Amino acid sequence: MQTLYLKKREEQRLKSQHAWIYSNEVDVSKSPLRNFSLGEQVLVAAFSGELLGKAYINPHSLICARLFSRDPSIELNVDFFKAKIKQALELRQQLFSQPYYRLVFGESDGLPGVVIDRFGPHFAVQITTQGMELVKDSLLKALVDVCDPESVLWKNDSGARSFEKLPEYVEAAFGNPPQEIELIENDTQFKAPFWEGQKTGWFYDHRMNRLRLKDYVKDKSVLDVFSYLGGWGIETLRFGAKSLSAIDVSAKACEYISQNAKLNGFSNIEVICKDAFEALKALIQSGQKFDVVIVDPPAFIKRQKDIKEGFIAYQRVNELAIKLLNPNGVLVSASCSMHLKDEDFLTMLHKAAVKTQTELQLLEQGHQGPDHPIHLAIPETRYIKSAILRKV
Repeated sequence: MQTLYLKKREEQRLKSQHAWIYSNEVDVSKSPLRNFSLGEQVLVAAFSGELLGKAYINPHSLICARLFSRDPSIELNVDFFKAKIKQALELRQQLFSQPYYRLVFGESDGLPGVVIDRFGPHFAVQITTQGMELVKDSLLKALVDVCDPESVLWKNDSGARSFEKLPEYVEAAFGNPPQEIELIENDTQFKAPFWEGQKTGWFYDHRMNRLRLKDYVKDKSVLDVFSYLGGWGIETLRFGAKSLSAIDVSAKACEYISQNAKLNGFSNIEVICKDAFEALKALIQSGQKFDVVIVDPPAFIKRQKDIKEGFIAYQRVNELAIKLLNPNGVLVSASCSMHLKDEDFLTMLHKAAVKTQTELQLLEQGHQGPDHPIHLAIPETRYIKSAILRKV
């Protein structure tokens, strides 16, 4: 097995428990990157020769290696995957009484480049790195052995795969994955497209933030912006909201919003199938107001270079949301952009308040649920932000 050597003093981040190695940290005189093949497993050593662990490598990527073990004797095989999946499963079974959750969250669960979502007996697996793509058969065997699923779907259509020059595909890995899956979140039932849905078909990451709305929505009128399949909005109806208006630009998503409302026995819902910004402007012009407005947009900041424009987009949509609030109304604002830091998120909300000549009280802040654990040494695993604010 080849060894990847780091430059002098570049081992400190790994010793502080981070798992990534950047190409500019490699001592290319000792270990030229051109000598490594895509996805190859390598030993990692400090400049002094001290072994730091084992990683898999992509010599053409900025993140050129990802450490998967501090023990150089560990192999990336079925037994390794079984141990990691069992450890992850134990946590989720302790947290949730029903089998609907993110089972594996990449580096936070010791499996860099792997995400696994569970929908009862059906599992969706996303792989975003060359190293894990090469050993996906071992990963699959471990998942089947540990969880005994009815089906497993390779949901490998994430744009993140392009960074590692991986093709995008969605295909059955085990059994016969259904076109549509069912799930329960916060005692609310949902159906979601499995093969054609966004990401793995559902977003479990805001589960706990959605649950917190039960104290704010009873007998209130609610507007859910960027609704997707109605996760936020339909749960507010479950918590006693008087009415719901849900906005999404996707016709297919809007069909699911209506379907999921009926599934839970709710008819007090309006679905607006339109671009969110245009829909918000139209609601303002019509003079409509709401007691609660929820804004959970897609990631406006996907890369560092998007920060300036993305910040403006977040501010604009929150300004529009604030204008639609009744006096003493509640704004629920969220972001899934890892590059938008917590303090910048709050700064954005403050600027939106100033621009609309509104005062906002910050009542609560939230982050991703415990099935998306944050690795304290890897800030990149912390990406969800939410805030509950009151207009005064």
